[in-house]
Amino acid sequence: MLATQILQDLETENRDREQRYMTSEVSWNAYETLLAKIGDRGGYRIAYLDGTLEIMSPSRRHEGEKKRIATLLEAYFEKTDTEYFPLGSTTFRQPERSSGVEPDESYCIDTEKEFPDLVVEVIVTSGGTNKLEIYRRLQVTEVWFWQNDRFSLFRLQDEEYEPISRSQLLPNLDLDTLAKCVGYTSQLEAVKVFRRAIAPRIG
Repeated sequence: MLATQILQDLETENRDREQRYMTSEVSWNAYETLLAKIGDRGGYRIAYLDGTLEIMSPSRRHEGEKKRIATLLEAYFEKTDTEYFPLGSTTFRQPERSSGVEPDESYCIDTEKEFPDLVVEVIVTSGGTNKLEIYRRLQVTEVWFWQNDRFSLFRLQDEEYEPISRSQLLPNLDLDTLAKCVGYTSQLEAVKVFRRAIAPRIG
């Protein structure tokens, strides 16, 4: 079985570094079988686009950075009294559009919806499926990529993504401050510095 072989290959790899498995000509049924096979075991990010399947096993660095981003964003939501619904790495899929994905972090803003308004992807190693195309098909409003110690933001406009310099969902968020704090090695220090930095802006 495809699912069993993929999992065996990944589980023999060194989990301290990021691993990516990609294969093509995978049916939608095979993709859903793999999702069911993995179930609650976690530890993987799976993406599917037009028959191409990607399974990524995140490194320690990847997970540390994505968790720090989530912690800081949620501190911002709390400080600004922004209603949010954290969806984490929930599997989102559209069989009729042949696309599925598990983001690093995801949120609905103001109200809960079928698909998130905001997703965050941490990029440690390049390559892989076209995540923007998957998110376009899922109609996600904003996609943030964290790569090389900086954020790149994209917003869905007229069915296509356009790069933006600041979030339109969170227009008062200073991305430079957020990026600086993501770079801290201490989670506690990162949150303390971030809270102090945003307080004057929202006071």
